[in-house]
Amino acid sequence: MANNAQNNGEKNESPKHTISVLVEHNFNALSRIVGLFSGRGFEIDSISFGHGQEPGLARITITTHGDEQIIEQITKQLHKIVDVHKVTDLTYEPLVERELALIKVYAPPSSRSEIMQIVNVFRAKIIDISPEKLTIEITGNQDKVDASIGMLRQFGIVEVARTGSVALKREFQGST
Repeated sequence: MANNAQNNGEKNESPKHTISVLVEHNFNALSRIVGLFSGRGFEIDSISFGHGQEPGLARITITTHGDEQIIEQITKQLHKIVDVHKVTDLTYEPLVERELALIKVYAPPSSRSEIMQIVNVFRAKIIDISPEKLTIEITGNQDKVDASIGMLRQFGIVEVARTGSVALKREFQGST
């Protein structure tokens, strides 16, 4: 599940935060977390929910923004939710973060080679084709996904579906 709150292209001045929440895998957990955000007026830029490593647990990745005080309030409130096992603000940790987007564009034969060049530059894939349209799959950080959409916009975007971010703490830090 993903919800991009900044669809109008405006950038918020508050820093972006990526919060990882390990929860019981049930609908109530997600519902309670979304309720916490809406009930207290906190914004969700994106939210992803999926099976975790352990049976019965799920990982929710939330991207939001706010100053340190707001993020502290969010994490404290998340800890109070019954189904929550662990809350980690990954913002200041080395992390691996990815988003998936499916982008359907108009692609008459005269434009296809140019579109395919853009797809190759972004290391994306064409996953569906019809006489007038292509569907492209791209995975990467938010900036990469935004840039690819920006480059494809000139051909006429029909639809976009985005997952929102998923993230894990990076384990290997390299040699010191």
